[in-house]
Amino acid sequence: MYQALTDPKQVAQWQVPDDMTGEIHEYDAKVGGTYRMTLTYKEETSLGKTTENSDSFHGTFTELVPDEKVAYTVEFETPSSEMQGESNVTITLGDAPNGTELIALHENLPGALSPFDNETGWRASLNKLAALCRS
Repeated sequence: MYQALTDPKQVAQWQVPDDMTGEIHEYDAKVGGTYRMTLTYKEETSLGKTTENSDSFHGTFTELVPDEKVAYTVEFETPSSEMQGESNVTITLGDAPNGTELIALHENLPGALSPFDNETGWRASLNKLAALCRS
């Protein structure tokens, strides 16, 4: 599962919501390495954070422990002051009966990002990650 969290081709499969397409512009999975992605809605909308139809974000990997932990920062590229600011994601992995336990913690969300919507997005992505790892 660790590889699916650190390989850009696999990240592009599980981290992109079903109603969006994803493009990874940069992905250097090492401590201090950076990444940048853009998610674009498949249908016209005004829900985007960067443009009306897209969300671009970037960050830095802060901790990588093979088969145990992936931690990184996330910052939306947006003109909205309510969506600006750096948040932190920590994903820890552990042994579990018949598989791997994964705990994802997303801290310091921008003020305008609904915790409910963020959790809903994470649940959908983690379900896709689980399916990818089973295949």
